Amino acid sequence: MNAKVIAREKEKLMQQRDQLLRDIALLQESLQGEVDIDVEEGDPDVTEREKNVVLLSTLKARLASIEDALKAIERGTYGICDRCGHEIPLERLEVKPDATLCVTCQAEVERLQKRGFFLSRARAWGLDRVQASVED
Repeated sequence: MNAKVIAREKEKLMQQRDQLLRDIALLQESLQGEVDIDVEEGDPDVTEREKNVVLLSTLKARLASIEDALKAIERGTYGICDRCGHEIPLERLEVKPDATLCVTCQAEVERLQKRGFFLSRARAWGLDRVQASVED
């Protein structure tokens, strides 16, 4: 992958990271306030707070994904699938610049997750075997 493409994708990632950091800060600030819990079922304040907690978790996961992609750029491994080592197509990176898996490996990981295999990222991508063989 050429340097111009990587620079463009890095800029996108940095902009997304900055926006996520702002969004996370706003959500965390809104969650600081106390909520008077009403005994009634379906209290809108509690429901809204629960939604914000889930959204915050999702935003933090997205931020971690973007940080991983930025680290891959620094290591010189951006655009290489973490699982199989093949190049991730440019079309995929343009749509999802924080992608660290090719479409085939992403589908396999999602299939495993749907079947109840909630593996760590390293195990799901087969990196635990790579590490074990390096240590031997």
